[in-house]
Amino acid sequence: MQPLCHGHERSYLLQFKESFVIINKKSISFDPSAYPKVASWTSEGNNSDCCSWDGVECDEFTGHVIGLDLNSSYLYGSINSSNSLFNLVHLQRLNLADNHFNQSQIPSTVSNLSKLTYLNLSYSSFSSQIPLEFSPLFQMSSLDLSLNSLEIKKPSLGHLVENLTRLEKLDLSWVNIISIVPNILANLSSLRSLRLHDCKLHGEFPVGIFKLPNLRVLDVQFNAGVTGYLPDFQRSSPLEEMILAHTSFSSKLPASIGNLGSLTKIDMRRCNFSGFLPTSLGNLTRLNFLHLSFNTFQGHIPSSLGNLMHLKILDLSYNTFKGDIPSSFGNLIQLSSLNLAQNELTGKIPFELANLTQLTDLYLYQNFINGQIPFRLMNLTKLSVLHLAGNRLADQIPSSIFNLENLEFLDLSLNNFTGKLEFDKFGKLKKLTSLHLSDCGVSLIISETTANTTLQKFQNLGFYLFNLSEFPDFLASQDELVWLDLGTNNIHGQVPEWFWNMKLICNMSSLQVLDLSINNLSGSLPQCLHNFGDSLLILDLRRNTIEGSIPQTWTNGSKLLMISFSQNKFQGRLPRSLAKCIMLKALDFSNNQFKDTFPSWLGTLQNLKILILRSNKFHGPIRTHEEKYEFPSLQIFDLSYNSFTGSLPLKFFQYSNSSRFDHANHLTYIEVTSSFILQNNFLNLEWGFDYSFAIIMTNKGVVTIYMKVQELFTALDFSSNRFVGDIPESIGNLNLKGLRLLNISNNILTGHIPQSLINFVDLESLDLSQNKLFGEIPQNLTQLTFLAFFNVSNNHLMGPIPQGKQFNTFPSNSFEGNLGLCGSPLTKKCKNYEVSLPSPSTPEESQDSGSPFQFGWKIVLIGYEFGLVVGVTIGHIVSARNPDLLMKTFG
Repeated sequence: MQPLCHGHERSYLLQFKESFVIINKKSISFDPSAYPKVASWTSEGNNSDCCSWDGVECDEFTGHVIGLDLNSSYLYGSINSSNSLFNLVHLQRLNLADNHFNQSQIPSTVSNLSKLTYLNLSYSSFSSQIPLEFSPLFQMSSLDLSLNSLEIKKPSLGHLVENLTRLEKLDLSWVNIISIVPNILANLSSLRSLRLHDCKLHGEFPVGIFKLPNLRVLDVQFNAGVTGYLPDFQRSSPLEEMILAHTSFSSKLPASIGNLGSLTKIDMRRCNFSGFLPTSLGNLTRLNFLHLSFNTFQGHIPSSLGNLMHLKILDLSYNTFKGDIPSSFGNLIQLSSLNLAQNELTGKIPFELANLTQLTDLYLYQNFINGQIPFRLMNLTKLSVLHLAGNRLADQIPSSIFNLENLEFLDLSLNNFTGKLEFDKFGKLKKLTSLHLSDCGVSLIISETTANTTLQKFQNLGFYLFNLSEFPDFLASQDELVWLDLGTNNIHGQVPEWFWNMKLICNMSSLQVLDLSINNLSGSLPQCLHNFGDSLLILDLRRNTIEGSIPQTWTNGSKLLMISFSQNKFQGRLPRSLAKCIMLKALDFSNNQFKDTFPSWLGTLQNLKILILRSNKFHGPIRTHEEKYEFPSLQIFDLSYNSFTGSLPLKFFQYSNSSRFDHANHLTYIEVTSSFILQNNFLNLEWGFDYSFAIIMTNKGVVTIYMKVQELFTALDFSSNRFVGDIPESIGNLNLKGLRLLNISNNILTGHIPQSLINFVDLESLDLSQNKLFGEIPQNLTQLTFLAFFNVSNNHLMGPIPQGKQFNTFPSNSFEGNLGLCGSPLTKKCKNYEVSLPSPSTPEESQDSGSPFQFGWKIVLIGYEFGLVVGVTIGHIVSARNPDLLMKTFG
């Protein structure tokens, strides 16, 4: 007969209960089966035996409380060192996971529980430093402190675990450690599971950890600073899960990886692995998850992967695999997701894929796959995602595609299909919410009855470059859209009134992206436009003939991030209420007929990086205030071809946020991510679209269209105005560390060329032409080793032209119109001047300046223009198929 619990331990438990509030809310627990276990604890009546209480375990011989399992019990409140819990000195197992301890520090009196073998405090809102007192808990075999706001500084991770030699499970995921992975972990011979997910670890990963004799689970994902390589593996290894995703592991996969016969999961996405995939991967017949995306693997995909009969997830996307898709993949009959996107695969889609009857997601986008869509592929009746964009698929789209009744996402864009599609047939796909047919080669037949047909509610519609001549009537019923792209079509005339007035548009609560760019739209904007903002992130109306004024009121608290009204016929003043759109990153009003003074009121926008007023009728001086917040993030600033007067507006950069360049990744771009949730079977998949901002600027003397701009890029174009006065010597002291383009040509500037321009070490284009500058060209400008374009023509300069380095590459027309200049490349010799020799050599110049002005498109799911450029690089694909597309589009 089990003894009754000890009275003093019952008292401790009741005191523990009374120290918290029970809050029955989903915000307190993520477990849908959570309930307040302590609610039934009482000292009265038949339920006074604490050994019978919910969550309490007692020793069957001594009656002492040895286990307490209160996970997901809706406990809320702080816990401190005097809490009665720490008087239960016989505790061996303690689980307080999934509660809310109100950012308390883990009490140091945890050391009182010296018999603990199991401790789980995960997801319980603990914070601050993990106490030193964990170290003496010698008997601990399982320790889980994950999903809190904890940190390890002193002691270090090594000191924390050095005495815990019996550990079998250690989970410190999301603990802020910020240190190297200590070698001492490789000495924990009993360790079966090690999880260090997203701990900000760095340094080389100890290879000995892979060789721990009992290790089954290794998870160090999301530690970008961790480097390392895979060792040679022995057949005796019990490793079951190897999760290295989002780290900096590199080198090749060893052939010995095929010895890990117990592996069920390999996740190495977004690492730095390279080389060929070893055929020995086919030996891992227990694998059910293989994710190798976003590496630089190359060569053919081994056909031996067809041996992995238990595989459910296979993702090899975003590598450089070549050749055909192995027909052996038809053997993977348990596969639910196959992703081979963004490689260099050729050949046809194997008809053997029709054997994968459990397949729900098929991603083959952005390859060089040709031929037809196999008719047998329509046997995949569970398919919910079919993404074939950006290939060379041809012939007609099989009508049997309309039999895929579970299809939710369909993207056939950027292919070479032929024939016509009746839009009414998409009505059969009742679950379809995302449809992308942009530039796929087919014509869409929209019957007169389509508008009256009951259609499903779409979230995403992509009809870019689809030869539409009018607004599709069926849009009238689409009031749940997140993303609508009708850009680059032949839609002409006024935007139909029903389009603006229907619940789709101005008042729609879901719409994030609206692209009507590059059509022949006319008329004026509706007054309801000011209602935009509850959800809208991107508004692109560029390259139409829309006229009139922009509505002067705008929604307060707008989420708008990018707006392009460029290349229309807008007139009047800019709406002052745009200053309420506090999230704005980019504004383009270029090539219109706006007549206004400089919009200094936009200076309060903390996130504004791009402001383009090019080619309008703006006028007057640009007044600045002393407030430091004016345009703090501005880096693309184009005022060219207006009538601005006064001195150059350089004070905006006196207090700019120069730190934005300090840690900027040179491969990231100014863009906006629009996302939506696709409920896919038992998962909610979040799809993201990255939109870069396209701009037109005069760079190196040529008006150029750029489809994306790097985050660290800075460009100033004040040309073709009426600015006067000197270029101040202090210009070189401004916070313009990333300045690549400076154009102040065609003004009325006087004075000398400042020697401080040498501080702009990344400068690629400098245009000072068509002014009234005098004096000599500073000799130190030869040290600007990235300078590819230099123009000082038509000024009053004199003296010798600097010689050497970049200056030896500039043509004579860069200096013409200055009667006092002499020296190469001009024919006039320098008689009264001592020609300067090249400055002392500097470190070897880069072979590639890595200009952040890159031409191209980038997409994640599908990709087109504007900034509506989504995911993989497809510029070369578009131009190869349509070599005159740019001329047709941009003139």
